[in-house]
Parts: sequence; structure tokens; C-alpha cells
Amino acid sequence: MSIALIILAAGKGTRMESHLPKVLHKIGGAPMLLHAMQSGIALSPERIIVVAGHGADRVRIAAQAHDPDTEVVIQTEQLGTAHAVAQARPALNGFDGDVLVLYGDTPFISHASLEAMAVARAQHDVVVLGFEATDPDRYGRLVMQGESLQRIVEFKDASVDERTITLCNSGVISAQAETLFDLIDAVGNDNAGEEHYLTDIIGIARARGLSATAVTCDESETLGINSRAELARAEAAFQSRARAALLADGVTMQAPETVFLSFDTVIGRDAEIEPNVVFGPGATIESGARIRAFSHLEGCHVSRGAVVGPFARLRPGAELAEDVHVGNFVEVKNAQLAEGVKANHLTYIGDADIGERSNIGAGTITCNYDGVFKHRTTIGADAFIGSNTMLVAPVSVGDGALTASGSVITRDVPDGALALARAPQVTKDGHAKRLFEMLKKKKENLRKGVI
Repeated sequence: MSIALIILAAGKGTRMESHLPKVLHKIGGAPMLLHAMQSGIALSPERIIVVAGHGADRVRIAAQAHDPDTEVVIQTEQLGTAHAVAQARPALNGFDGDVLVLYGDTPFISHASLEAMAVARAQHDVVVLGFEATDPDRYGRLVMQGESLQRIVEFKDASVDERTITLCNSGVISAQAETLFDLIDAVGNDNAGEEHYLTDIIGIARARGLSATAVTCDESETLGINSRAELARAEAAFQSRARAALLADGVTMQAPETVFLSFDTVIGRDAEIEPNVVFGPGATIESGARIRAFSHLEGCHVSRGAVVGPFARLRPGAELAEDVHVGNFVEVKNAQLAEGVKANHLTYIGDADIGERSNIGAGTITCNYDGVFKHRTTIGADAFIGSNTMLVAPVSVGDGALTASGSVITRDVPDGALALARAPQVTKDGHAKRLFEMLKKKKENLRKGVI
């Protein structure tokens, strides 16, 4: 059976106190909308429809950046969840598969739970995802009779007895497309909130002789985000799960609670991650690499046997081959470091290609930006770049070449050559003493008010 996803993402999120649409606030470096999309994408859906409202253009850009085939429809008025789902009907005209309704602000629904819903759909017309709540509070309640779901009651409309029910509604629901939209057509707004509740389709389905059931998941999957405090809790939950998964896969972390990961961080078995390391989006670390303390990595690839840090920064486009050493206070951006390259301290390498086994001395800078354009530096194999060398791009240094410490290199250096580019040193005997005496006298006059 083919599947279409409808992801509701129209809410403004007033409690977030933000100009940014709620579903674009990030967890693990990615908008929570993308987490919700990724949960559904695991089912290989044929169609993905995002229902947007507040900040729709920004929501569209984020959704289609993740999956270009995603369709975005607009809910111009916020008239309830059933009304929101109905906005996707024209986009799904002629689609006869199942529809799964997800929420852009509920990012942690697991693939296993959605698979369980798909299995249940083979036996029932409508399937709802529920959970046993530790504190049911204001959640909608699932009223069951055996395995049959009779109705969903919103908290504000629930009786005293119904409020004692602990089986609660996550909001996630699945049905055949035509069935779903036909049921939505019958949903009214005669309730305390005067909204068109998607949950009302259960009672309507039962009245029509259709079957409904609930599949349960862990309560942690249903965490919805409506405030900055809830966003912080969601981030903590994401990090905890991501760290546990890496430890289970054979990654060493001495202080995992201090390591922060992104939604797409990939780290191989037997890699070692020291304390206080932050991974931004797009970082891949191969087996056996070591990331030392207080380093920040994003958009980069670190190969087997490489060592990064401590206090290093890898920016997007940094590619480190096997056994590369990037040490303390070294920044690498859009650069390829071949096998065995060493840049151990106090260096900026940007827009560069560095050959095998070359050594980059402390204080080296590839001067890659002229204020308008970026330019590339190329360094060959087995080169030695002396400390405090300025490489003014575009420039190349050949295989086995050497630059003298303190040089400003503005022209290409041939293979095997030594390049020296320093201003001549001038030494004036006795001038230091006379200069200090003059400056001290000036300081004393300023203190006395003498000009």
C-alpha cells in the first residue's frame, strides 16, 4: 500500500516568543520539522505534503531543502487540526493509498511506531498512535473497548471519569485517503474550543460502522514542543539518545554528557571523542580517528587515524585524510589535507590543497580572501611551511619545497626550492635604552599635566 504523509506545520508557536515559525526551531542542528519528516520518510512515502501557515515561505524552503519533492499547502486560517488536514486534499486528488498525519512540532515519533501503525491499518479503517501518560494533564483521552477505539475526547470536553483515563492521544493518525477526507467533511466545531478537531473522526467512523484502534508508543516519542523550555528538554532528549546510540556502536566517549551531536553526525567504531566536543551538521568521523577536547566540527570528513584538537575547528569542506594531525587552535575550511599532513598549532588553512606528509608550521595563514573573491593555495607533498608564513593566494608551493619562518609568500615556489620573503632586519645599538627613556618621560609629563 502506498503512503502519503501530511505534516501539520502551520502554527505560529506564540509561546516560543519568536519571529521564527515554531517548526523551524532546531534540535540537533536541524529544524524540528525535518525530524518529523525523517520519521515518516523511513516508510518510503509516495507523497509528502506539509501544511504551512505562519512563515510559510520559510517553512517551504526548509522542507524542500530536505526533500525537493515535498509539496507545501497553505492553511490561511487556524480553524483546527481537521481543517488543517483538509488543506492537503487538493494536492492528494486521485491518491488512493494510506495517509499518515504527523506534526512538525512532534519530532521524535519512531520508525518502529509508524511501522506498527501500518500493520494495524491492515485490520482497521483508522489507526491512532497513543501512549500511557505519566501525567495525563490536558492530553486528549483514548476511550477504548478492548482493542476497539471508541472515541477520542479532548481534555476540555472530557467528563470527570474520562479524565481518569491515562491512555492519551499523540495526534498521529492513519487512514485510507478517501476515508480520511470523507470523515473530515463530517467534522463540526461544536466544542469548547469551536475548532474542527481531527480527533472527532473516530466517533464519526464508529457511527458509520468503520473500525478504529490505537497503537501505543513510549511517551517520550510524543514530546510536543510549544515553548523554549520544551525545546531545551527536547534537545536534551535528542542528545541523550544520540550519545547512547554511539556508545552502543563502539564509539569511546570519556564524558558523553559533554559531547554535543547533530541530527546527521556519523562516527565510526573505535573512534575516540574526548570531552567538550561539539559536532555541527554534516560531520563524518571514520573509525579509529580521535577528536580531542574542546574542538568544534561541522561539514567535514575526518579519516581513519587522524587526530583533531584539542581546541581545533573544522569548518565546511574540511577533508582530512588518514593520519592527518590538526592541533590546538588550528582552523580548517574548504581544504583538502592529504595523508600524513601535520598542522599542529595556531594555524588557519582555508581554500587549500595540501599534499602528503607536508608540515605546516605554527602561525601559518593561507590568505585566501581579497575582500571580494576567495583564492586557493596549493602545497605539494613533503613540503615544509615555516612558522608564521603568510601564503597570499592564489599561490602554490611545490613538492619538497620550504618556506622560511616569517615569510610572506606571494609568488609560486617551485619543487625543492627554498623561499625567503622577509624585510631586512635593521639593528641600532643603544636605541632601545634611549627610546624607553623618552617614552617614560612622556608618560610622566602626561601624569603631571605637562604637554
